[in-house]
This record gives sequence, C-alpha cells and structure tokens, in this order.
Amino acid sequence: MASCEVCGNDYRLSFEVHAAGAVHVFDSFECAIHAMAPVCEHCGVKVVGHGVEADGVFFCCASCARMHGGPESAAQLVDHAGRAPDER
Repeated sequence: MASCEVCGNDYRLSFEVHAAGAVHVFDSFECAIHAMAPVCEHCGVKVVGHGVEADGVFFCCASCARMHGGPESAAQLVDHAGRAPDER
C-alpha cells in the first residue's frame, strides 16, 4: 500500500502517475485532479476535459478563452467553435 500525496490515505488500490519526470501517488482520480490538473486562467476551475491551451495558458472552454482575451493563438484555436466542420 502507498499513501496518497494529497489526502494521506493509505489505500491498497492507490496508483502512480508518471509525469514530467516525477512519480506521484494517489488514492483516487479526485486527488490526482486536485494535484495535477491545470487551472482555467479566466474562471479558475480545474481543466479536466480537453479545454483550450495556447502558449502555455489553459482555459476550460472556448468561451473562457474568448472572454479572457488570451493569447492570439488561443483566439485562433476557438474562432471556429460551434461551427460544423464544413463551415470552418
């Protein structure tokens, strides 16, 4: 058993996440998300899904990227949001 680095729970089904040359131990996805998920630059929520990333800046959705007025490349990534693929 290994202890979760977020909550300290010693759990027989804990798991390791290998990222950026480091090894992290968690007892749940909730703790892993708490520790590792990026945060939206506009609204502050944890980015758990795909989100939008540009120039190292993360947003939870295209709407936040637009409202934040983020990097030019973020605006370019979301210019076609909501349109059908043949309309892009």
